[in-house]
Amino acid sequence: MRRWLVWIGVAVSVVFLFLALRGLNLQEFWRDLQQANFVWLIPGIAVYFIAVGFRAWRWSYLLRPLKRIRVSELYPVVVIGYMGNNIYPARIGEVLRAYVLRRNEGVAMSSSIATVLIERIVDGIVMVGFVLVGLRAAPNVSAAATQIIGLASIAFAIATAIFFWFALAPQTTERLAAAFIVRLVPHRFRERALGIVQRFVQGAQSLRSPRDLITIVAITVVVWLLETVKYWCVARAFDLSLPFDGLMLVNGLSNLFTIIPGAPGAVGTFDAGGILGMTALGVGQSLAAAYVLTLHVVLWLPVTLLGAFFMLREGLRWGDLRKAEEASAS
Repeated sequence: MRRWLVWIGVAVSVVFLFLALRGLNLQEFWRDLQQANFVWLIPGIAVYFIAVGFRAWRWSYLLRPLKRIRVSELYPVVVIGYMGNNIYPARIGEVLRAYVLRRNEGVAMSSSIATVLIERIVDGIVMVGFVLVGLRAAPNVSAAATQIIGLASIAFAIATAIFFWFALAPQTTERLAAAFIVRLVPHRFRERALGIVQRFVQGAQSLRSPRDLITIVAITVVVWLLETVKYWCVARAFDLSLPFDGLMLVNGLSNLFTIIPGAPGAVGTFDAGGILGMTALGVGQSLAAAYVLTLHVVLWLPVTLLGAFFMLREGLRWGDLRKAEEASAS
């Protein structure tokens, strides 16, 4: 992996941390952390792992046109992927789980990566919806900020519609991709590039089943509602009585901010989005920072530890991360 990409990600994270934490009263921040009742984190962690189970179920639907795989077989792979995202830059965890799936089930990486991309797009759609719902509970959001969020949501919706149109029209997609490849790709790479496009289209086959598409969207909504329950549990640890739709806003903003390339584990970007959401709900900066920092640790640590356990159980080594990256490039 090119080091300059890593350093750019770190720089982005530092900038977002600075923007989110500037002017923070450290004395109040530590006091808020010391007064928290961390027992509430236990049910939050439990709910999070239930949500991961629903993510594995959703992935099984996306993979059905390629191969039917049990949810119990996919659960460890999903957790390994999240671990990879948490400790390596450029969301290498997504490539890692495609690599593990190819090794275990023989599914082509380009096809399984297509299903992962679909997951991310559907997640983004639901997150935008959560933000729009949560804005009703946010007294500190200006009209200008609401307008910007609305325009960004429209732009995202248009981009999503274009993606799904290409996914639902595989012949058109392959024809346009072939024309693009013939014009711009050197002759010796054309056959490989065309093969990648074909496997990508194959990986998006689940979108052409209305029943499966509805199921995928419904499962995604359940996943993020469960995630919001985790946000609520952490809020209770800080004795915060926030409306559930307000926490949907915090959930949506913190996760949409992670689209911005940053350091591993979305350090800085996640925190900036979360603190922005909490302050929009009227929570003071120090308490908002203590809450989001704790939330981020709860998100990062348990799944990373479980992912490392599953990785060792699968017989994987850290060198397999590089193999996964090389396999995706080839």
